[in-house]
Amino acid sequence: MTIQQNISLKKYNTFGINVYAKRFVEITSIEELKKIITQETDLFLLGGGSNMLLTSDIEKLVVHLNLKGIIVNDTKSDVVFVTAEAGENWHNFVTWCISQNYGGLENLSLIPGNVGASPIQNIGAYGVEIKDTFHQLEALEIATGKIAVFTNKDCEFGYRNSVFKNKYKGKFIITNVTFKLTKKNHNINISYGAIKDYLQNIKKPTLKNISEAVISIRQSKLPDPKEIGNSGSFFKNPVVALNDFQILKTSYPKIPHYVVSENEIKIPAGWLIEQCGFKGKRFGETGVHKKQALVLVNYGNATGKEIYELAKKIQQTVLNKFAVSLEIEVNVI
Repeated sequence: MTIQQNISLKKYNTFGINVYAKRFVEITSIEELKKIITQETDLFLLGGGSNMLLTSDIEKLVVHLNLKGIIVNDTKSDVVFVTAEAGENWHNFVTWCISQNYGGLENLSLIPGNVGASPIQNIGAYGVEIKDTFHQLEALEIATGKIAVFTNKDCEFGYRNSVFKNKYKGKFIITNVTFKLTKKNHNINISYGAIKDYLQNIKKPTLKNISEAVISIRQSKLPDPKEIGNSGSFFKNPVVALNDFQILKTSYPKIPHYVVSENEIKIPAGWLIEQCGFKGKRFGETGVHKKQALVLVNYGNATGKEIYELAKKIQQTVLNKFAVSLEIEVNVI
């Protein structure tokens, strides 16, 4: 474990923002992690770098979590508990589970980032969220150096939210996550329209079929961070009160929406942004992706501040036009 000086973080964040860490260390074991928190008090945790926008150099010690490993605890005939270390690449972990015929994560294929970050914002896609298969996680408490276990209930999962984005933010370091997956009689979810269309000619879709459908859909709409810098969906889909939605619908009869509860309606943020004319627009080295208005991109040399300014401009424009507030999903640092 060696602390390095003045390291570029461009390859460590999917936006490809070229900011620097004044000091940088890579952690590959719990022992190293425990040692570093006893030596340092001001840390910046870095995993896959997929859900962040870096707007300036990092003065804190950047701790790159690179914990690796997968453990299978096969305790029941129909389910399996699989524990993945925090540094495992999420998509690689999903494809590994599918290769073992473990069901439950296939709809979450191709989501960027690492396993350790997945519970923090309760990642989700195509009708499935982490909370649906999450069993527990282990996390190191920074103040004490002790390992704590969090159950599904403890995490207080919500829409792109968890306890780690609120009262425990900055207090714990997630070291591994355990999922409860199926070994047979898989509860497949193909209710999402695009998946259903993709699989219409397959009578009994397999886990791999579903994963392939999700990958195809995502690739058709979302840019590959390896080719163009981005962090996936930049904004959350807003949830509005039913009365407010009904007012909107009088002006925009074809507004797409999803019922959340009898009093709440979710509106696709991408549709709102597109209606404001941002889809496909470029502003210098940054812009809005041509296929998905939810995605802000770095064309090569954008700064984090430039991307953040564009995000604020989009928020204000949507607010002025629809009286709807867009919340940023990405962590702006």
